[in-house]
Amino acid sequence: MLDDKFDLLLRLADNALVLGQRLCEWVGKAPALEEDMALSNTGLDLIGQARMWLSYAGEVDASGRTEDQLAFLRDSHDFRNVLLVERPNGDYASTVMRQYLFDGWHLLLLDRLTRSSDERIAAIAEKSRKEVIYHLRRSADLVVRLGDGTPESHRRMQAALDDLWSYTGELFAPDAVDDVMQAQGIVDSVADLRQPWLNQVARTLSAATLVPPAPDVWMHKGGKQGRHTEQLGYLLAEMQFLQRAYPGLKW
Repeated sequence: MLDDKFDLLLRLADNALVLGQRLCEWVGKAPALEEDMALSNTGLDLIGQARMWLSYAGEVDASGRTEDQLAFLRDSHDFRNVLLVERPNGDYASTVMRQYLFDGWHLLLLDRLTRSSDERIAAIAEKSRKEVIYHLRRSADLVVRLGDGTPESHRRMQAALDDLWSYTGELFAPDAVDDVMQAQGIVDSVADLRQPWLNQVARTLSAATLVPPAPDVWMHKGGKQGRHTEQLGYLLAEMQFLQRAYPGLKW
């Protein structure tokens, strides 16, 4: 059971860590100063959540690894994030759409994790949930504003949706780890989140005058099992460089 719980905690942590790193890549490059600050703050929220999940993961694993070691000294095949969060930023439309698709799922997941039989997981989820409520409110508002904006912003948002949609199926695909954790009462089945997420997304996309792809199209998968795109390797090379170049370095 400990191995499965460790894996679950890594999934929760790595989703937040990798997406947080992606958002921080926008620092100094966003289309407006307000957006630069908002993206950075969202990224820092996610990295703070990742710290809590990784700290608990280190305790469960009993390997003596700290949150920093788990973040900076694992190779890409040891990461358990979904493929959606490692997708490159692309243009601003792609970043906004990726954030919205993830935020809607993330909040649904955290809502259920607050009722986990593991009190530590429930507490972390409750704290994280308060931040993600704001994340979803902001990303949904941007999807509507840009989707129902100028012809160019609409075109870019539709293109981003079409490109990213095939990475959303993994969010709702349970595997052996999910099954064990569900049996222990630690987390509900991720499959149960699919219809509420689809309903929520449909409302937002309708307001944004965007057309969602068919929900049953072919979907990418493998990130939860450590099978990633080459893009994660590039991200980790930058994120982990200092610790890899100077092992054990302390400020």
